[in-house]
Amino acid sequence: MRLLALAALVPLAMLIGVAFGGAAIAPAALAHALLHPASGGDVATIVWQLRVPRVCVAATVGAALALAGALLQALLRNPLVDPYLTGVSSGAGASIAIAATLGIAPALIPPLGFASGLATAVLVAVLARRGPRLDPERLILAGISLSALLSAIVTLALERLARGAASESILAWLAGSLAGRGWPDLVAAAPEALAGAALGAFAIPSLNVLRLGEGRAAALGVDVVRLQWVLLIGATLLTAAAVALAGLVGFVGLIVPHLARRVVGADLRALVPAAVLVGAALVVLADALARTLAAPAEIPLGVLLAFVGVPTFLVLYLRGAARSYA
Repeated sequence: MRLLALAALVPLAMLIGVAFGGAAIAPAALAHALLHPASGGDVATIVWQLRVPRVCVAATVGAALALAGALLQALLRNPLVDPYLTGVSSGAGASIAIAATLGIAPALIPPLGFASGLATAVLVAVLARRGPRLDPERLILAGISLSALLSAIVTLALERLARGAASESILAWLAGSLAGRGWPDLVAAAPEALAGAALGAFAIPSLNVLRLGEGRAAALGVDVVRLQWVLLIGATLLTAAAVALAGLVGFVGLIVPHLARRVVGADLRALVPAAVLVGAALVVLADALARTLAAPAEIPLGVLLAFVGVPTFLVLYLRGAARSYA
C-alpha cells in the first residue's frame, strides 16, 4: 500500500514539472496541450519539446542515483555511502576539465565524461580488490583518494582557464544542471541506466541475505564475490548515466535510501522500488523549483539539492534513521 502511494507521487511530480517553469502557462492551456500534442502553438511546443523531455530526464537521473545509492549502502552495509564513492563523478569531471582546456568539441564531452567515469570506477574496483573479492574498506578509501586527486585536476583546469566559456562549462557540470537536456540525451543514456537497473534487480534477493553478514550469506548459498561485482557494475552504470545527463547532482543517492527506509522498512524488496520512486519524484520537483524560483534564470540543480539535502540528511541521521547494516 505504501509503495502504491509512492508510485502515485511520480506522475504528480511530473505533472508539476511540466506545469511550472520560466514561462507561465495557464491551467486550461496546459491541459489542452497535454491532451492534444499535435495541436501546435507556443504552449504545445514548450510542453512537448522542452518540458516533457526534461521532466523525463530528471526522473531518470533521480531514479538512477537513488537506486545506485540504495544498492551500494546495502552492499557495503554503510548508511553514509553514496553513488559517487565509485569515482564516477570525479573521473568524469576531470576528463571534462581536460577536454575544455584542450578545446575539444562540446558534443564530445558527455560521452567522454561517461567513458572516463567508468574507467575511474574500474580503477577504484581494482584498487579495492583483496584476492577475488572486493574489500569494503579499501573501496571507500580508494574512492575517496582518487576523487580528491581528480578534483585537484578540475581545480587546476579552472585556475588555468580563468573566466571564459570553457570554465563556465566546467562550473555548470560541477553545479549540476538539466538545461538543454532532451530526448537525444535520454536515449543515449538509457541503455546504461537500464542495464544497471537490471543488474540491481537481479541481485536483490541475494543482497537481502548479505545483510546477515558475508559469512552467513555464503553459508546460505550466496556467491558473495559475484554479488559484489554485479552490484558494483550495476551501481557504476547507473551513476555514470546520471552524471552524463545532469553533471554532479549530489545528495540524492545518499538521502533518498534513508527516506525510503523510513517509509517501507529495510527489506530491499520494498526499499529498492521505493527509493527509485522517491528519487524520481524528488529530482523532478527540484528541477521544477530550480527553473521557477529565479525565472527566467535557473538555479543549478545540484546547488538547490545541496541546500535541501544537507539539513534533511542531518535531521534524518541524528534522529537515528541511519541504521546498522551489520
